Amino acid sequence: MRGRPNLLVLSGSTRGGSYNGRLAALMARELALRDAEVRLLSLADYPMPLYDGDLEGARGVPEPTLKLADLMMTSHGVFIASPEYNQSVTPLLKNTIDWLSRIRDDRYRGLWAGRVFAIGAASPGHFAGIRSLMHLRLILENALGARVLTQQVAVPNADKAFDERGSLGNDKAAAQLERVVTALIDEAARFS
Repeated sequence: MRGRPNLLVLSGSTRGGSYNGRLAALMARELALRDAEVRLLSLADYPMPLYDGDLEGARGVPEPTLKLADLMMTSHGVFIASPEYNQSVTPLLKNTIDWLSRIRDDRYRGLWAGRVFAIGAASPGHFAGIRSLMHLRLILENALGARVLTQQVAVPNADKAFDERGSLGNDKAAAQLERVVTALIDEAARFS
């Protein structure tokens, strides 16, 4: 029998009013309504310097990186809302992933392969952040060996997509969100 999945939800943006922050909050709410144990976190609570090999050599991996890795290690699944900057992931998200990938402590073996990842994006443009999702998927799967769900959510025209309750008014994006919620819970339960 499968247990209750423990899930992390985060956004690659810490900007106030971020559309991806709103997408992450909606995802956390929908997952909790399905009886998953959910933790919505902000990368602002895990400040990391810009990755620098010399800094790593002198000081090691920053403490906030290890704290975030500890949370990941206790999760069965992670949802990442990825804003699009210059047709790719945000510097904040990429830097976070870069630092997490530098952990060599055996306690964190399986950080990427030991859970399932789901991704989504919200953008005021009509491409809906899809290019950031392509790059994020490439980083997670090819570089880090993570299992990323094929289902993803891409919210176009995000400046008009959310209603006053934080739900999606765009039927296509809402259906994508529903599929991601279902798939993430199902797949994360396999790790629980």
